[in-house]
Amino acid sequence: MSAERLAGLTSWHADWRGLRVAVLGLSMTGFSVADTLAELGADVLVLSASAEEEYARLLPVIGARLELGPLDAVPEALTAFAPEVVIASPGFAPSHPVIRWVQDEGIALWGDVELAWRVRDKVLRADGTPADWVLITGTNGKTTTTQLTATLLVAGGLRAAPCGNIGVPVLDAVRDPAGFDVLVVELSSHQLWYLGLSRPEGELFPYAAVCLNLADDHLVWHGSAQAYRDAKALVYRNTRVACVYNKADEATRRMVEEAEVVEGARAIGFDLGIPGPSDLGVVEGLLVDRAFLDDRARSALELTTVADLEAAGLSAPHIVQNILAASALARSLGIEPEAIHGALQSFRLDAHRIEVVARHAGITWIDDSKATNPHAAASSLRAYPGAVWVVGGDLKGVDIADLVADAGSTARAAVVIGVDRTAVVAAFERHAPTVPVFEVDAGDTGQVMNRVVEIAAGIVDGEGTVLLAPAAASFDQFSSYADRGHRFAEAVQEWIDRGSTDDAGGSPSAV
Repeated sequence: MSAERLAGLTSWHADWRGLRVAVLGLSMTGFSVADTLAELGADVLVLSASAEEEYARLLPVIGARLELGPLDAVPEALTAFAPEVVIASPGFAPSHPVIRWVQDEGIALWGDVELAWRVRDKVLRADGTPADWVLITGTNGKTTTTQLTATLLVAGGLRAAPCGNIGVPVLDAVRDPAGFDVLVVELSSHQLWYLGLSRPEGELFPYAAVCLNLADDHLVWHGSAQAYRDAKALVYRNTRVACVYNKADEATRRMVEEAEVVEGARAIGFDLGIPGPSDLGVVEGLLVDRAFLDDRARSALELTTVADLEAAGLSAPHIVQNILAASALARSLGIEPEAIHGALQSFRLDAHRIEVVARHAGITWIDDSKATNPHAAASSLRAYPGAVWVVGGDLKGVDIADLVADAGSTARAAVVIGVDRTAVVAAFERHAPTVPVFEVDAGDTGQVMNRVVEIAAGIVDGEGTVLLAPAAASFDQFSSYADRGHRFAEAVQEWIDRGSTDDAGGSPSAV
């Protein structure tokens, strides 16, 4: 295939017929890629180690082929196919042997987001242009901020859709016949890494973008903290109007300073302090905008109040930061403060995000199972100082020592879960030796949370908070962070139903 033809594939209406495309992975994302390409007339081969029955059944219906089998080495079916483009699902790391082969062979390598950008003109707005894109990333808070931003845009009268890493493939949103004014795209560091491979014709030009924060995560996938940081920084590339960053996180400011953006794009800061001109922040219990008004040097616009957010369960500091970021993105698109205030009154967080699952016998039980890394857990611990902290799981190669030394040292006690609890217990022994530590060694997944609840209730013994904020992934013992959170809530309810009479404190580790 000539480079000229590949460079010309920047529209739904370009000639995609006969293009040989290999799709790696058959998840929801992989199927959206195959479905799109088949509709465009491309020759599509999907390679996957496994596949859900529904996707496997539908592939031949849409005109694509499926090759199931191990992908720990380059399969013969792929080399025989001689793909002109390979589109990989985000789970395929840069070090994966198939990805390395693709790059060594000089074959074009895209992610699903680049394909979506190239065909974004399938459904146009009334003015004949494609939807604007707003990009959201960060180590933590991506999904909440994506949901918030889309909610604020809709409240302001725009047709907006949250998509991307939030669970709706971007290609599904692009192809929705209803059409949208704005796509609010949550991007993982994996998706951003693939965007970093884009040739000029495949680069995104977002209307606005934000990196909410940066902390070590996914280091095994990326290979280093620097590679993870560099991937996150790509969210700002080619931003046209607003680069929103976290003033309390120096890394995000540097990303904006170093980004190559469209001339005229503004840097918009947010944090929990008093905002300067071109910032959003908090003044005497008011969330205010000093960025999107004419007299921003001397005045500000009220967006909502901390009291109103508290009434809606949205007053935790890190959630307020997410609200400020989403408000900045919405204001960049012209959404009025009144619409933002009204939308926030009815907005509710998803399950497993600092969710109060029960208040009983003086104990508040909080499920923040979505806190799958130390940065997220630190935010929860700061919101609930003195809590009994349920921590542990698959650490994904991340060192938990700094978290334990800082926020973890304020915990009333720690209840440690996970198949391998050694690193967590050792961190407490070294950095927070005065915090009582209890290990849960239940081998049966179904019993882990019951034991957690019994131990935690015994520690609190009358009044306090128990916080599930594991700072780790769940896959060593549970099917997902949601499964972990559900089991925690169920165990709490069982404890309540039993009349809270058989609490057991257990024995602390020798730390």
